[in-house]
Amino acid sequence: MDSSVMDVLERVRELFFKYGVRSVSMDDICRDLGISKKKLYQFFKNKHDLVSKLLELERRNFEIIFEKHNFDGVNSIDVLLIVSKEISDRFWDISPSMTFDLKKYYPEIYTKHIDNRVEFIFVQIQLNIKKGIRDGMYRADLSIELIARLYIRRLIDIHNPEFLPSGKFSFQSLFETMFDNFIRGIATEEGIRYYEQQKGKVKFKKSK
Repeated sequence: MDSSVMDVLERVRELFFKYGVRSVSMDDICRDLGISKKKLYQFFKNKHDLVSKLLELERRNFEIIFEKHNFDGVNSIDVLLIVSKEISDRFWDISPSMTFDLKKYYPEIYTKHIDNRVEFIFVQIQLNIKKGIRDGMYRADLSIELIARLYIRRLIDIHNPEFLPSGKFSFQSLFETMFDNFIRGIATEEGIRYYEQQKGKVKFKKSK
């Protein structure tokens, strides 16, 4: 993706998260960026195309979290802590209302986005659980596929406006609570002791 397009999308991301996807028009984006509509439409065919490219960038940013770290020889719990901090820091300002707008007004784009993200997370979490079991950090009686699917379900629930009312909980508090419960549910006694030692070293980004 061209760097100019990425710069525009990063600003659009901020506008969507602040005002909602539906409320921000292409004219609003032009005014905020100080560019003409002709220039904006050189980047995007229409708003649907813009939303599609924004979610494509979001997926790529999410995948980079896993790619930029060398996890060879790293404790499986540390891997989840590092990745979780990255996720929280990058996505802390996402609100359920953002998801509501995407699901209602751009259902096909949103469904494709979620399907691609779920597929990626599913593979990564299964690898982590297998490693944790081998290392004695996670319980050996776990169903790897089931636990991976439950983790994904919890991530989806965080963004579900029907499950969690908008504005009542921050993304940060939801994510940290979900993550803590997840680790405690799958870890061995040794794993929980290690988690207790390590979790204080990870400082999650605080909501404004």
